[in-house]
Amino acid sequence: MAKRDYYDILGISRDADEKDIKRAYRKLAMKYHPDRNPEDKDAENKFKEASEAYEVLADQSKRAAYDQFGHAGVDGQAGGGFGGGGGSFSDIFGDVFGDIFGGGGGRNTRGSDLRYTLDLDLEEAVKGKTVEITIPGHRECETCDGSGAAKGSRPETCGTCQGMGQVRMQQGFFAVQQACPTCRGSGQIIKDPCKSCQGQGRVREEKTLSVKVPPGVDTGDRIRLTGEGEMGVDGGPPGDLYVQMAVREHSIFTREGRHLYCEVPISIIDAALGGELEVPTLDGRVKLKIPAETQTGKLFRLRNKGVNPVRGGPAGDLLCRVIVETPVNLTKRQKELLAEFQETLDDGGGTNHAPKKTSWFEGVKNFFDEMKF
Repeated sequence: MAKRDYYDILGISRDADEKDIKRAYRKLAMKYHPDRNPEDKDAENKFKEASEAYEVLADQSKRAAYDQFGHAGVDGQAGGGFGGGGGSFSDIFGDVFGDIFGGGGGRNTRGSDLRYTLDLDLEEAVKGKTVEITIPGHRECETCDGSGAAKGSRPETCGTCQGMGQVRMQQGFFAVQQACPTCRGSGQIIKDPCKSCQGQGRVREEKTLSVKVPPGVDTGDRIRLTGEGEMGVDGGPPGDLYVQMAVREHSIFTREGRHLYCEVPISIIDAALGGELEVPTLDGRVKLKIPAETQTGKLFRLRNKGVNPVRGGPAGDLLCRVIVETPVNLTKRQKELLAEFQETLDDGGGTNHAPKKTSWFEGVKNFFDEMKF
């Protein structure tokens, strides 16, 4: 069977540069690597095919021979994925997969994850919204194309660790492996660093992101934005950004899971005779009927006026706790009327107008009667 064109395998143009070749290969290798696709022969074959293409196109002399003579110019030189190629495939493996499998010293290091705390009003958390956030970060240095080396130069392989990023020290029967002290684990030495990024290969830059907050989030919930964390080192993949929700306290409502609670003050007249009040919900005002002889602390449930949970399930309820207010700043006449009203209660002909008060005092009396001094 005729071999496929190496450029087609990697999905790149024939004038692609070294950076484009490495980026294309890394994408395919992360997708088809056998460790990520166990017992998948098709993925394994695609990985070998991509590795062979990369081994040829990443080497300037092999690429020149391939461009001139096609596969005939490099037959016997390509490693074919896992088996051949001498030490060159080892270099490829360390250079491209160090961030995934821990090899290759400190090269291709995955970027750090970031966390951003997003403050929300209760209404925003319950109904959801799209917000824009600005976060600090890094981008690849355009002056050196991320290499860290000044224009016209390139990083050199560390002579101490031979590009491995680690050195092995023998102490008697024990062997200790540690980061190379010369290159600090990078495997490379930059003798002429880029002045724009001071050899880091990246520069600091703020970026603005659009975050879609789904309805029903609560304090502590997180949204993961893949690849929006710190950029990787030496071509490594970026980290992730975790946007953590923090819902501000509300002046009226308190949230407990999918339910909302609020306190509704009512007058002693409404509590005694009953009435109808307007109470707020997150969807607007609704009427709440107060039955006669309502006691303070009574809960009224408004179905489906709570929160739709972000992870699914039925909507919660709004629970209104009525608080009977004692009138204040009474006039002399009002006080006289209340005194007269109290007399009518005391002369009620045995009718109990305060059942809780009566039962409480009976309980106190029984408590003292049973005490032994």
